Amino acid sequence: MKLTYLLPLLLLTAPVFAQQKADSAKNIATVKNDYSDDWANLRHYEAENKTLPAPAPGEKRVVFLGSSIFEFWKTRMPEYFEAHKNYIDRGISGQIAPQLLIRFQQDVISLKPKAVIILAGSNDIAGTTGHVTNERILDNIKSMVELCRVHSIKPILCAYLPINEYPWRKGLQPAEKIISLNKAITAYAAKNKLILLDYYTPLVDDKKGTRAELTTDGVHPNAAGYKIMAKVTDKAIAKALNK
Repeated sequence: MKLTYLLPLLLLTAPVFAQQKADSAKNIATVKNDYSDDWANLRHYEAENKTLPAPAPGEKRVVFLGSSIFEFWKTRMPEYFEAHKNYIDRGISGQIAPQLLIRFQQDVISLKPKAVIILAGSNDIAGTTGHVTNERILDNIKSMVELCRVHSIKPILCAYLPINEYPWRKGLQPAEKIISLNKAITAYAAKNKLILLDYYTPLVDDKKGTRAELTTDGVHPNAAGYKIMAKVTDKAIAKALNK
């Protein structure tokens, strides 16, 4: 008799439990991951790094560490990296020097390169995430160089590209700040006998910005600009690897 009453009750409640389970699963699926702790955006290349094979015997891998200048290079002159399979681009648009330092373990050291090109400073100067001094920018670069020494990686430091104005920060007058930063990086490289990759000199115009025919917005190179950068980059890499 009890079973007779129990079966209809189970039939009535089963859909309710099923719906509750479905709603619970739906809520779990719609919860977004909180990446606020990943300030340096380590997840940007995390998956790609896992699929990257270790360097082949005799391979002289070079990592390009920087922000949008390097990230855009892959799309505006893709043939450059296609022709140099040992060149690994790890640029992330908008990043400042301390973010590059945080990424150094994952996006440089773990990839086991022979050399790394460190292009840092412009977004710091632009005040993208706050105002800092050349000393602070250089401190982050120094820390990356020290990591290179521990892991037998050849650091290649860069004199930054000339910038007369940031389209998103008009009136900032960055030209002299870029020159000042480049002087500090050049002096540090000379004192420590490091390779300096000069992106400034072959691109600059008479207004201390990048020549109009070589840039899309006064900050980022176009294909013609990247072709010039490619030439001086290859020379600096060759010098570093043969040093």
